[in-house]
Amino acid sequence: MNLFTLFISGMLINNIILTKFLGMCPFMGVSTKLDSAIGMGAAVIFVIFCASVLSWALYYGVLVPLGLEYMELICFILLIAAFVQLVEMFIKKKAPALYKSLGIYLPLITTNCTVLYVAMDNITQKYTLAETMVNSIAVPAGFMLMLVIFATIRTRLATNDLPKAFRGNPIAFVCAGIMALAFSALAGLV
Repeated sequence: MNLFTLFISGMLINNIILTKFLGMCPFMGVSTKLDSAIGMGAAVIFVIFCASVLSWALYYGVLVPLGLEYMELICFILLIAAFVQLVEMFIKKKAPALYKSLGIYLPLITTNCTVLYVAMDNITQKYTLAETMVNSIAVPAGFMLMLVIFATIRTRLATNDLPKAFRGNPIAFVCAGIMALAFSALAGLV
């Protein structure tokens, strides 16, 4: 598969939030402010890339030669948890304001199904290391793109006069649905 096609597909066409509805907790929770959305997106890109590449190396370098492929889920979960802890400690030390704005959503990266999905999907699709690296950048980049777009929309919605029943999460879910419909027009391009 062409690496560029894989990148475009992972980022836009098969966007993890809009097509598989994975990672909805941080999508809804962190997208209220643009700076939090960018910070969460950057952290997710780092964690997914590192965890996926190391998961690929662990799977093909250790688990397959030892015949322990059935242990992939446990190994990948431990690897992801370790990386999230490293990212959390780094952000806490180097960017305390970002750490505070992300709040509970930063530790939730550990349980974010998107991170585990990408690591498992790279193995399931039998991607090479290069394809794994491209996919592991494209999917979280698409995640970050949706966070930024959604944060921009929610910022504008906060200043509008909406009916009381639609304020907050109800209008956010309506907008997320409209975004999913709009991006579904890209399906079948690749």
